[in-house]
Parts: sequence; C-alpha cells; structure tokens
Amino acid sequence: MRRLSRRNEMSLTEIVIIAGSLSMDALAVAICKGACMRAGNWRESLLIAVAFGFFQALMPLIGWVLGSGVHQHINAYGRLIAFILLAIIGLKLILDAVREGAGELECKPLRLMELLILAIATSIDAMAAGFAFAVLDINIWFAILLIGAITFVMSYLGTLAGCRFGAKYQSKAQLIGGVALVLMGLRILFGHLSA
Repeated sequence: MRRLSRRNEMSLTEIVIIAGSLSMDALAVAICKGACMRAGNWRESLLIAVAFGFFQALMPLIGWVLGSGVHQHINAYGRLIAFILLAIIGLKLILDAVREGAGELECKPLRLMELLILAIATSIDAMAAGFAFAVLDINIWFAILLIGAITFVMSYLGTLAGCRFGAKYQSKAQLIGGVALVLMGLRILFGHLSA
C-alpha cells in the first residue's frame, strides 16, 4: 500500500502548475473586469481577487471531501481518473478561449451578486481537481491554500492588466491554463502507465 501511495504522490511543482492553471479562468475574467474599471480602483481589484481566491480554494476542498468518500473504491485507477478530470477541465478552458477570443467586451458596473456568481462559475472546475486530489497522495490543506493564494494574486494582477491593456489577453490566459492542465494530465497518465 505504501508503494502505491508513493506512486500517486504529487510534487510541489505539479501542485503549483495545477494551481496556476486553475486560476486562468479567474485571471481571464479579472482582466475583463479590469478593462471596465477606472485606473487606480484598488478596492474593486482587491474585492475581485479575494472573492476569486476564496472560491477557488473552497471548491477543491469540496471536491476532495466528495472524492475521499469513494477513494478506496477507485484507488487503483487514481492516476487515470486524475488524467481524465484534468484533461476535461483543460479542454474546456481551451474551447472557451477559442470561442471567446473574438468576442466583444461588455462593460457593466461590478455588483456583489455578479461577483459571487463569477467567483463560483470560475471555480467550478477546481471542484473536479479536488476530486482528483482525493485519489492522489496530496496535502489538501496546503494545496487549497496555494490554489487560493495563486488565484488571489493572478486575479489582482489581472484587474490591473485589464485596466491598463484592455481585455485582449483574456483568451490567451484561458488557452495557456487549458494547455497546462492537459499536459499535467498526460504526465500523470504516463506515470500511471509506466507504473
């Protein structure tokens, strides 16, 4: 059992890559919202970053709790399941980036309910990642802290970038995140096949 656990162990680099990739949806939305903000509105930028970081950390925890309940039944297929989930999330980000790449920016004032909906919507994919974490040997508290912190920083910087450059980098952020998640999923799958 210990050997299986070691094979399923996830490195710090892999957790950082997954955290960064998961934050790309939030980054893309933050860039879009930043493009609609007036320069120097740090309070709104901070509010967006806190909301996105909080929900991006909460959703993997929910996924991990749900996945932990069935962990013993799917342990032998842990890496394969992790690959499938990460590949689905990554492909969704890639498709969203391609579809929204030519879209026009629509500016509305930021409202609390809209912010909550955006924060939840951009973090739903992180719940699937949390489910994948349940079948891998990972410190979930460290992972969600890292995911939340990275998303907070990326979202805050995204609003600043959007305010300065507009929303032209929105789809590129999603594309990069999607490709990174698919590649991470493939790396996990190859680790499963070689084991």
